Amino acid sequence: MCGIVGIYSTSPVNQGLYDALTVLQHRGQDAAGIVTLQEGNLFLRKANGLVKDVFHTRHMRRLKGNMGVGHVRYPTAGCASSAEAQPLYVNYPYGIVLAHNGNLTNQDDLKKELYEANQRHINTSSDSEILLNVFAHELQIDSNQSLSPENIFEAIEGVYKRCKGAFAAVALITGHGMVCFRDPYGIRPVVFGKKEVNGKTEYMVASESVALNALDFELVRDIKPGEAIYIDDDGNLHTQQCAEFHEPAPCIFEHVYLARPDSFIDDISVYRARLRMGEKLADKISRDWKEHDIDVVIPIPDTSTTSAMELAHKLNIKLRHGFVKNRYIGRTFIMPGQQMRKKSVRQKLNAIDIEFRGKNVLLVDDSIVRGTTSKQIVDMARAAGANKVYFASAAPAVRYPNVYGIDMPSAKELIAHGRTNEEIGELIGADKLIYQELSDLIETCREGNPKITRFDTSVFSGEYITGDVDNDYLDALDKKRNDLAKSDSADEKSDEDNDENDQTIMELHNVGGA
Repeated sequence: MCGIVGIYSTSPVNQGLYDALTVLQHRGQDAAGIVTLQEGNLFLRKANGLVKDVFHTRHMRRLKGNMGVGHVRYPTAGCASSAEAQPLYVNYPYGIVLAHNGNLTNQDDLKKELYEANQRHINTSSDSEILLNVFAHELQIDSNQSLSPENIFEAIEGVYKRCKGAFAAVALITGHGMVCFRDPYGIRPVVFGKKEVNGKTEYMVASESVALNALDFELVRDIKPGEAIYIDDDGNLHTQQCAEFHEPAPCIFEHVYLARPDSFIDDISVYRARLRMGEKLADKISRDWKEHDIDVVIPIPDTSTTSAMELAHKLNIKLRHGFVKNRYIGRTFIMPGQQMRKKSVRQKLNAIDIEFRGKNVLLVDDSIVRGTTSKQIVDMARAAGANKVYFASAAPAVRYPNVYGIDMPSAKELIAHGRTNEEIGELIGADKLIYQELSDLIETCREGNPKITRFDTSVFSGEYITGDVDNDYLDALDKKRNDLAKSDSADEKSDEDNDENDQTIMELHNVGGA
């Protein structure tokens, strides 16, 4: 899960990119970066940390130009090294920078192919560098000084033929313009918008529509699965379907957890989808637990609040905000290392005792991944004086890892993997555990856009829609994602961040020109 943004404007874009990245900060808190383009020169600033900590006034002043791209990242299976902060750059042909959200499922084969057949060396463990080099190589095949939209779209067709998995990417091609493309299944989201300024049209692409809203861009539409858009240096918009048609299957977990509630993804209101999740949960409780003794519904902030609100309303039960959240702590399920997660939960939430004391409480969360957070929250509710503690998940049981760009952990670390719902409830210490039905979750999203007939639900069903994920792939992924591997990666990151020669945390610098 990362956030990408690209802006073509008639005025400097540095502030707009910064503002957009702050709006997309929830999609990644590990690293941030911006590249701008002016008169054939690319200007870069990227480093580990939050947007507000990476960019200072001196950096912003040096990010010159009316076109640029930005990225916020959290690492998936790769190392958290600052060397992998995006956007990434390659100097041939033309000079290209790229920001990417997603994960290539055939990256190992591509890396070998790029080295042996294309004579391109990949310097990091990032699949984004692989995607960038594949795109660069496809542009290189027909490279000339009069690069046309047709040449660019043909190169992207080559990317689609070679790359498998999930990707939404935005790139700058020095001397030519900005291009954005989305994987053939539309797994990862990306939208584009426009606005008129002094009779000229400006364009913006972003992972979520909320970033467009923040900069007063009008949402035009989602970029279609397998589609590319290209804005040339003169501000002309070109679009083309570059991949053979696949039935769209966007990631349903965007609506459960990843996206902001004020975003629209594939014409589906995230907020309304979460309201319907609460409604479906209430229906299940009314159907399967008619004699419930719930006194109060308490959401676990913040993602579950919308669902909990509708659940309480439909069951005619009081909703109370029983937890105070420290908003300066990151999202816990994406934090490497079990000890860091345990410590973070205690720092992140504090219970208001009077909302729990002597009551039978129903805690509502968006999902349960490792179960570490859920268990501690149940314990906190009991310590605050709750009589009984019930737990409801707005999503079904997460039983399988994600391979399309979300850092769902090793299957062995997922509390629901290989366990019954009763066993999970016992492990987290709940008196009763209620999960959303997968069919109901799908319906909550399809109701927002009936044209979408299926979603990527692999974390719940174990069905991987790209058709190239088998047990061998999952076993290899397991080795990369287990906590021990991440602990080693975190140590490497700490060493690198203390290295005075680490170029990714240097002052803003020019990284190339045409």
